[in-house]
Amino acid sequence: MTDTMQAAVYRGRRSLSVEEVPVPAPRYGEVLVEVGFNGICGTDLHEFFAGPIFVPDGVPHPLTDEAMPLVMGHEFSGTIREVGAGVTGWSAGDRVAVEPVYRCGECAPCRAGHYNICQKIGFHGLMSDGGMARYTTVPAYMLHRLPDSVSLELGALVEPMSVAYHATTLADLNPGDTALVFGAGPIGIGVFHALRGQGIENTLVVEPSATRRAAIERLGARTVDPADVDVAALVADETRGAMADAAFDAAGVAAAVRTALGSVGARRPVVAVAIYETPLETPLLELVMHESRIQGSLCYTGSDFEAVIALMAEGKYDTTGWVEAIALGDVVAEGFESLHRGEKMKVLVDPAR
Repeated sequence: MTDTMQAAVYRGRRSLSVEEVPVPAPRYGEVLVEVGFNGICGTDLHEFFAGPIFVPDGVPHPLTDEAMPLVMGHEFSGTIREVGAGVTGWSAGDRVAVEPVYRCGECAPCRAGHYNICQKIGFHGLMSDGGMARYTTVPAYMLHRLPDSVSLELGALVEPMSVAYHATTLADLNPGDTALVFGAGPIGIGVFHALRGQGIENTLVVEPSATRRAAIERLGARTVDPADVDVAALVADETRGAMADAAFDAAGVAAAVRTALGSVGARRPVVAVAIYETPLETPLLELVMHESRIQGSLCYTGSDFEAVIALMAEGKYDTTGWVEAIALGDVVAEGFESLHRGEKMKVLVDPAR
């Protein structure tokens, strides 16, 4: 191992460059991970094109004591290369997916076991140096073991797929129920996979983009274009008026929320798993008249990670046609810029290329 490595360093809006930086050394309770693949997240895009938003600018994050400039990247898998003092149960050579959440352990949500909504929450790769590099150090509590049947490419998708899986656990669905998914981007695809993995086969994906509809249809989904179909009327017809048992908004636009609220049944949820850049006008009368609800969903917990890894080991996740790997040196042009133009759906950065 050399003393330096290539890393994608973020310095603010539209400022991301591949630079030579020191290889970090694991501190007490940490391991050094050789990164296999790191996914570019929608949050990363927001930081690059409109940030800094979550990345600390000037004042270090209270849990990491780090601030910009930072190495980006919080969706990654890799292989442990060095184990720091105080770490047990892990060895060099172990293949892992990383759950990149820093939590305080002291606030009310943390004490209740809901560290995904920690009042001081931080993310590796947004509030600390992350995984868009050949190596990164992480606390051992972030590690999840990958079985031999799960590749490092698939392992890098555990984080975003866990975001989607967590959302499905909040909907109280059972096999035989009807679900709607609004948006066929990576999180919408993740929701579809998670539902199918849990035995929810009657799922309809609502997506205006023909390209994205085609991509998720290749994975076995049934789709509709909301410009051509009255979604609520279709659902009413297919459910004999009972409407959907849950709807998942992975689109983040007002039209999707409005249609979702008009398509769920009495006392059933619309689960919001998108990032909303601006406030949306919401027809709350729909909730009142049907006693339905909007349920927020943030991140995941370790149990979501383990559930996704188990489903991946069973072959429940298909990356055909929507995931592409690129070299670290191409991260801006072939990654951030291409994703922003809508030319690609999911990009994994390979720091070894």
